[in-house]
Amino acid sequence: MKKYYTRVCNFAYGKSSIKLIREKKNLPLNGNKEFSFSQIEIITRDSKKIIDLKNIKKLPKLLKEKIDKDLKIITKKNNNFSNLNFNKIPNIMGVLNLTPDSFSDGGKFNKKKAGLKHAFDLFKFGADIIDVGGESTRPGSKSISEEKEWSRIEKIIREIGKKIPLSLDTRKAGIMHKGIKIGIKLINDVSGLSYDSKTVDLLKKNKSPFVIQHSQGNPENMQNNPKYKNELLDIYDFFEEKIKFLRSKGIKHNNIIIDPGIGFGKNLKHNMNLIRSISIFHTLGFPILLGLSKKKFIKDLSGKNDTKERLGGTIASSIYSMMQGVQILRIHDVNELIQSIKVFKQLIKN
Repeated sequence: MKKYYTRVCNFAYGKSSIKLIREKKNLPLNGNKEFSFSQIEIITRDSKKIIDLKNIKKLPKLLKEKIDKDLKIITKKNNNFSNLNFNKIPNIMGVLNLTPDSFSDGGKFNKKKAGLKHAFDLFKFGADIIDVGGESTRPGSKSISEEKEWSRIEKIIREIGKKIPLSLDTRKAGIMHKGIKIGIKLINDVSGLSYDSKTVDLLKKNKSPFVIQHSQGNPENMQNNPKYKNELLDIYDFFEEKIKFLRSKGIKHNNIIIDPGIGFGKNLKHNMNLIRSISIFHTLGFPILLGLSKKKFIKDLSGKNDTKERLGGTIASSIYSMMQGVQILRIHDVNELIQSIKVFKQLIKN
């Protein structure tokens, strides 16, 4: 039987959104009346069709039932957790790499004094949570020992874990366990919980909130000619199957975030198609996290206008994603992004 996917589109914002919902022309995204939509795109492996909400009733019975079920998920309010407020779009996850070799800022903050200052700066500028990492997962990087990874992050987490909400960027269950014991609020595993076989049981035991990120391959080889039949639908199916698997293992809570993993086993075409159609993932019913900051797709698109900081491309893609209802943006340059969001929101205010 043909599988149908529902992607919400044609969003409205602010007072205009509230008015359209009142007039029954729009539906709210995640119960947020200031962020709504008036159309859906019905997608299969071989077709796409955009229709207005008012025309859903004209669809064949089984398809209409499927769309109605999806819309109940899409419009349902998300629970808040880990200092993240999903009535607000977007939340900001600041990046604190305590590594000597991360792709953009390796070595800048891996000394305790510099790391502490940067963490407090990110929070002061407006980050809702800080993502702390001690192992680089840039393309081509190799895994390091648990001892080395923990030695890079332990002092910082102990120092600020009770003062600032922290997320832990790690693939290793042992690191997760130690971090959770000293105040980590969220686990962010770029491997999609697949690197360490002990991870799922650990998250279940601690009832910990976590991010499921999609990645094809591992950092050492993930950019070696990645292939998909359809990157958008393949990754949607990955999340659907992963959630079913986690439920079967006894993880029943909904404090879960999904991240399509821009740049993790994707080429430029894959990344662009994912970003353009990112709103399909709202149908899964979980908040969406995107890490666009300084990524290689910005270099690929900007050519001679590429810069080390890639701030322009980061802001452009982040604003676009925000306008598709993405709830969390993972960002290095927190102050600059929040500045751009404040200006942009005033310009579209109505």
